[in-house]
Amino acid sequence: MAGCQCEHHTPKQARSKKFRNALWIAFFLNLSMFIIEVVVGIKAGSTALWADALDFAGDAFNYAISIMALGMSLYWRASIALVKGITMFAFAVLILVKVVWAYWTGLQPEAITMGLIGLLALVANVLSALVLYTFRDGDANMTSVWLCSRNDAIGNIAVILAAIGVFGTQSSIPDLVVAVVMASLGFSSGYHVIQKSRAERQAAKVT
Repeated sequence: MAGCQCEHHTPKQARSKKFRNALWIAFFLNLSMFIIEVVVGIKAGSTALWADALDFAGDAFNYAISIMALGMSLYWRASIALVKGITMFAFAVLILVKVVWAYWTGLQPEAITMGLIGLLALVANVLSALVLYTFRDGDANMTSVWLCSRNDAIGNIAVILAAIGVFGTQSSIPDLVVAVVMASLGFSSGYHVIQKSRAERQAAKVT
């Protein structure tokens, strides 16, 4: 029986270790980008960069929570994923609020700074998404961190395109349109994680 248990547990433990290493990489990438965007945001006076810095801070926090959750039972991993799903949903709401505020005040983002930092952020998020790609079909906790990185990478591409649009039109409309698209992506991903984590919590209670 001991030999059988080793054969079953070793792949699971190896996968868990790989996931932990991937989370640490994603955590440091997001923490670094948070610091960079805060510093550059202060110098450039860019509200958009501060908003993106907040996103990186939230992701770094989520990765840290995911690392702590690895040794927990399915119920508690699903519970933490539920909190992250709600956070993703709430962040989407904040983006929409920011869109309304930006439209009302008529503030125009700094296109060049926005584009350069968007490109750097894209590199960081693509790297995060790549190291987490293998775990995209895991439990709710794994799915949530993959979706966070994927959404951010898509968002950065959109930000770069928006920066080009803002530079070409001298209007904030491209930035606002992209923000609405990013918010919708946050809503759909948050809903997916919430539904999956609730199902896993229920399954854990039954077993």
